[in-house]
Amino acid sequence: MPGRITVGTSSWADPGFVEDWYPDGLPARDRLPWYAERFEAVELNSSFYALPQRSTVERWAKVTPPGFTFDIKLHRLLSRHSASLDSLPPELRDGVETNDRGRVRLTAELEAELIDRLLAELAPLAEAGKLGAFLLQLTPGFAPDKHELDELTAMIERLEPYVTAVELRHRGWVDDDRVENTLDYLEDHGAAFVCVDAPPGDHVPIMPPVDAVTNDRVAYLRAHGRNTEGYMKGKTVAERFGWVYADEELEEVAGRVRGLAEMTQDVRTMFNNNRSADAPTAARRFRELLGQDPGPPPQPAQGTLL
Repeated sequence: MPGRITVGTSSWADPGFVEDWYPDGLPARDRLPWYAERFEAVELNSSFYALPQRSTVERWAKVTPPGFTFDIKLHRLLSRHSASLDSLPPELRDGVETNDRGRVRLTAELEAELIDRLLAELAPLAEAGKLGAFLLQLTPGFAPDKHELDELTAMIERLEPYVTAVELRHRGWVDDDRVENTLDYLEDHGAAFVCVDAPPGDHVPIMPPVDAVTNDRVAYLRAHGRNTEGYMKGKTVAERFGWVYADEELEEVAGRVRGLAEMTQDVRTMFNNNRSADAPTAARRFRELLGQDPGPPPQPAQGTLL
């Protein structure tokens, strides 16, 4: 029997959502429950920039329905991106090494402390059964000629029993000479390979459409849109990821996702084409094409309160 296909978007608080998708005048505190009436899951994007506070997480657990789940994007430092000292919790900043530009140097000790603190803050979601996978969105600078996948092992193990979904953003990891070793590493360590729907092109940061299941519990696909020029040259999220998916494109993605569902229990399918209301619109239409109930209409009648 095929696994479940869980559909959501890569944020519920993106500026485009606020302006073009939520009802006019909907208070910020009501956006997540409104979103959760229409989707089964969401990626937490803000955790890439700073760890969430437990009190906030407690509210997320309370205002979302049973069965709703959160995939957590790991902090930018864990993803090997540049991170400033003030992106860390205040109590973790003492004694942290920085380079001459003020960027934090990641050490094994700091990595462990950051993960432990994140898990502690997320405990209310875990207790409610609403904590999904952890998304490790690596920088394109994490390249196979400079790094080894084994650098990720301690992090993956520390996050267990939760699945770490690894999104590689240097296509060298899946070229003909390395793809087998890459997938074997992820499978051996219980991590999920993140498949992508990305713009066409052979630029280094554009990953090809490799479909693979490396964990029998979770597979992952992120839809980034198909705007090559914007993806490579855009200065803002809207410029890089803005894309209106046509039905025929969504059908292509659906075919891939259905194939993944034959090999795992849950395919997390997240739309990251974040410009205006592009992502939630595509995600809702995607659910319709899969035969899923897309939930209430995106916009209520004027004057109606939800």
